[in-house]
Amino acid sequence: MTKIAMITGAGSGVGRAVAKGLSAAGFSVVLVGRRKDALEETAAQLSGEALVVPADVGDPAQVKDVFAQTAKRFGRLDLLFNNAGMGTPAVPIEDLPFEKWQACVAVNLTGAFLCTQEAVRMMKAQSPRGGRIINNGSISADRPRPHSAPYTATKHAITGLTKSTILDGRPFDITAGQVDIGNAATEMTERMTQGVLQPDGKLAVEPRMDVRHVADAVVYMAGLPLDANVPFLTVMATKMPLYGRG
Repeated sequence: MTKIAMITGAGSGVGRAVAKGLSAAGFSVVLVGRRKDALEETAAQLSGEALVVPADVGDPAQVKDVFAQTAKRFGRLDLLFNNAGMGTPAVPIEDLPFEKWQACVAVNLTGAFLCTQEAVRMMKAQSPRGGRIINNGSISADRPRPHSAPYTATKHAITGLTKSTILDGRPFDITAGQVDIGNAATEMTERMTQGVLQPDGKLAVEPRMDVRHVADAVVYMAGLPLDANVPFLTVMATKMPLYGRG
């Protein structure tokens, strides 16, 4: 039986790479993101079946519609990859506009929660029962960068969501894991090639790794039977200055 995976933030970067990896591994995929054109670009690069569903994951009604379309097309969901995320401008915490905080929380945290809610409902009701949820966390949750309070706070919260989902899903054959990523080469990290602010106040160019290594990690986690789980996995560019950042 073909397994069904949903990827949020599937129009670029990590989401696109993971969609390609899961498709190559035999999954049919549901591609979720704000921009239909970007999702269709991802779908065109896949080897298997794909359903494109444009949506804002921070909107409960739109999330419900995503899962309704998934149920109608495929009848079940085996994997949710909560990947949609955004940062905020790297400015001192006291200068960050409230609207930027709200937007970051809406996508990074509320979006993951809403998708998890609907996935759990679907996975509990389907036959055979169960499934897996993988959250895109961040090494920032453990060692934040300067001027990253909203992003870091949401990623701390994602760790709590992962742990709670593991516990609450246990009676229903639903489990969860988290991949914490350090400096994957995507559009979001392009600025690192020009230099990013370090804790000592200096700017430094940071090494990046091929994003396919993140995809490989997620495909590994997704391929485990439901009686085995990787709760937390970190994949990072070897020479990035994570160790020494705290």
